[in-house]
Amino acid sequence: MSEELEKSVPAEESLMDKIAEKIHDHDSSSSSDSEHEKPESPSALKAKIYRLFGREKPVHKVLGGGLPADVFLWRDKKLSAAVLGVATAIWVLFELVEYHLLSLVCHILIFSLAAMFLWSNAHAFMKKSPPKIPEIHVKEEHFLLIASALRNELNQAFVILRSIALGRDLKKFLMVVVGLWIISVVGNWFNFLTLVYICFVMLHTVPMLYEKHEDKVDPMAEKTLKELKKHYSVFDEKVLSKIPLASLKAKLG
Repeated sequence: MSEELEKSVPAEESLMDKIAEKIHDHDSSSSSDSEHEKPESPSALKAKIYRLFGREKPVHKVLGGGLPADVFLWRDKKLSAAVLGVATAIWVLFELVEYHLLSLVCHILIFSLAAMFLWSNAHAFMKKSPPKIPEIHVKEEHFLLIASALRNELNQAFVILRSIALGRDLKKFLMVVVGLWIISVVGNWFNFLTLVYICFVMLHTVPMLYEKHEDKVDPMAEKTLKELKKHYSVFDEKVLSKIPLASLKAKLG
């Protein structure tokens, strides 16, 4: 009898151990499920927010960083106001006063050389050491870097234009045609200098306003982009898909 009791005790203990293990496994699985069901952190949600043009960097980095980005985003208000004021003064001189570039350059050189000449002679008359006028040397490396960057951009533009001319990308062709048409319409409204000045003013205002209100602008831009994609898909289905480009591509290939 005692032997049967001794055998039943370990059996009961093993049964209780199995039940405890099952309860522990269930608790751990439920806790892990609850961890997965936890809401994502605000930073993770913010990272998934749509940004205009698919950018992943701040506006300051998109503009190249450094001093130009600081000027465009008005990080230094005095410097930004000075740059915009100089651009406005140049536009007023050439557009409103109808000053000519060659005349302006010549007059600036005349006044500068006259002032330096009189200053140097005044120092010599007062028996003082001549003024220290710095020697200016333009390095060849800077011109080579600018020329190389310009050459790369031009080559890339020629490659795109060639691919469009060969009829390989209808979407890009339509985008270029519409863009050129818009530029031609705007060019009829303003002359070249006024157009450049308007673009310069926009560079000083649009990025700064966008950076302040990007959380409101980006959702609106996302909705607009979705609507444009819907309209383009309809246009592609009803018009573009019916254009026989396959035979043309086969001939060109």
